[in-house]
Amino acid sequence: MANPWTKKNPFLSIMLSGANAWAGAARGIMTGQAKRQQAAATRQSAKQVTDFWTAAMTGAAPKKRTRKKRP
Repeated sequence: MANPWTKKNPFLSIMLSGANAWAGAARGIMTGQAKRQQAAATRQSAKQVTDFWTAAMTGAAPKKRTRKKRP
């Protein structure tokens, strides 16, 4: 007599195929979002470094002197 546990189950196969499709779609969405967040963080970091060194090289703008009012 054949073992019933080793027999193929078409309903289980369909269910697992559907679950695998959903998991693949969810993984793709999460991977895309992670890449977008990483790119945004990289852009922000590069902008901060550029702004820092630009300000360091050009120097701060001189402060304007204000006159005191005479009584």
